Amino acid sequence: MGDEKKRDGAGMSRRTFALGVGGGCALLAMGALKVVPAEAQVRPPGGQDEERLIAGCIRCERCVEACPRGALRPAHLEDGIVTVRTPTANFNDGWCDFCDEENGGTPLCVEACPTEALSLPADAEAKTTIIGKAVLIRDWCLAWYRDNGCRFCFDACPYEAIELDQYNRPVVKAENCNGCGACQSVCVSQQEGSYAVGATSRAIIVVPESEA
Repeated sequence: MGDEKKRDGAGMSRRTFALGVGGGCALLAMGALKVVPAEAQVRPPGGQDEERLIAGCIRCERCVEACPRGALRPAHLEDGIVTVRTPTANFNDGWCDFCDEENGGTPLCVEACPTEALSLPADAEAKTTIIGKAVLIRDWCLAWYRDNGCRFCFDACPYEAIELDQYNRPVVKAENCNGCGACQSVCVSQQEGSYAVGATSRAIIVVPESEA
């Protein structure tokens, strides 16, 4: 009998320990989720109303699959738990021209959305639909910190939103920028041998309009 009590006591202790560890892990996970803030995202055309997008998006990723230029990706956990798998920009790989070549200027991501979480007026145009704004980080820009005359972003911009100063260095004209990402997609500042000290992204990136 004494041995049985000892075994039962030992078993209870193990169960209590397991439950405690499990509960602690659950609390830790809950705490971890709480400290992952929702980062502002650059959204596809028609997704600039963040509340509407989050409420309507079913995380089907059809918009991501529909993008012919690979300019979209699903948001990751580090972008914020609320936004996981919602569509966000991937302008390192491509840019948005409203599917002008592929679909006559009607974004395929908007057409693919089954819930209208992405939605545009019938008369929406690429130039006047603000996806975000380009920001130039001069400390990381080859034309600025190496003075090498790099102008890839200037040549790529279809909206005259980048000009060259008197030293042939790019400068963003925010009033002309719709955040299409063409500049970011061609930036070579992170190619091998071109890294600036402390650089964590390309030297020109598109950010949400609220953060420009």
